[in-house]
Amino acid sequence: MTVTASESTARAAEILSRPVTLNGLTVPNRIAMAPMTRMFSPGGVPGEDVRSYYSRRAAAGVGLIVTEGTYVGHESAGQSDRVPRFHGEEQLAGWAGVAEAVHAAGGRIVPQLWHIGMVRKHGQAPFPEAPALGPSGVRTDGTEGTGRAMTQADIDAVVAAFAQAAADAERIGFDGVELHGAHGYLIDQFLWARTNRRTDAYGGDPVARTRFAAEIVAAVRERVSPEFPVIFRYSQWKQDAYDARLAETPQELEALLAPVAAAGVDAFHASTRRYWQPEFDGSDLNLAGWTRKLTGKPAIGVGSVGLDGDFIKAFQGEGAPLGSLDNLLDRMERDEFDMVAVGRALLQDPQWAAKVLSGRTDELAPYDAAAVKTLS
Repeated sequence: MTVTASESTARAAEILSRPVTLNGLTVPNRIAMAPMTRMFSPGGVPGEDVRSYYSRRAAAGVGLIVTEGTYVGHESAGQSDRVPRFHGEEQLAGWAGVAEAVHAAGGRIVPQLWHIGMVRKHGQAPFPEAPALGPSGVRTDGTEGTGRAMTQADIDAVVAAFAQAAADAERIGFDGVELHGAHGYLIDQFLWARTNRRTDAYGGDPVARTRFAAEIVAAVRERVSPEFPVIFRYSQWKQDAYDARLAETPQELEALLAPVAAAGVDAFHASTRRYWQPEFDGSDLNLAGWTRKLTGKPAIGVGSVGLDGDFIKAFQGEGAPLGSLDNLLDRMERDEFDMVAVGRALLQDPQWAAKVLSGRTDELAPYDAAAVKTLS
């Protein structure tokens, strides 16, 4: 049966406009804004331009804003003084203003809490003397970096920093938090065998490698209200290792996710480069679909939604043509996953959600790499 353009746009509005519940939070539709580092916060302080950037997208119908990665309160967490921080009086006041603006526009918002681990280069702001830290002092390419392996005191301090950031997020008015456990950053470095060579309780078999992540989730859960949503973002691939795999089979993935889910995660954000690609042989399910099936938790899918072309190259100056939403709608109609996070398309057009939800897909534009240079 041939589906007309008008039928397709009506279907998009129907499927994506359904509310969804994440613990105690009801999100008005299935569209989330994916976290994207923007580096427009001098001194780590989000200003009026950041408030407007997020609130414009909330006003245009994005149900859930996931902010760009924000550094937790640990001196080794990051390496740029233009990336926002989620600690410090001025920084948190800036974030409180962002949450207030998004709520005034009718949206919901969660900060993404982040520690980059061994990705950090020595001498970088905001704390140039701080060392890079990781589970084994090993970078994602398998080489030894300029940092060191974390001691138990380091681990305890980072766990506490995540928990404090989550408590602050609830205190200043956010609707939940997302923990960044993907793309080769610190939490992911513990999950991955190449970067985690520890022989203590935090390393060894796949379940032992989840201990650090589970401790962070449990510490966060203790510091926030029972109904406050905790989202965990993870990925198989890394920034410089697209073929990396945490799990080769559904059984291995279940072993990895189960301890993290049991620690108190309310939803998983399963990051892939292309959402339409099956994760394991013998099934059409993508990573978010498998995550939902194996854990029973709500899952957020992501990866080149509405566009063709690789998003890493997009941030390096390459554009991307429009892609069909039909495959996405098929997957969401059968409840393969619960929400979809949109990245570059929302950079290009703050009105993307409004256009899709109202059937104006003919007004969508291809991604132009110039969009990354502004907070339009």
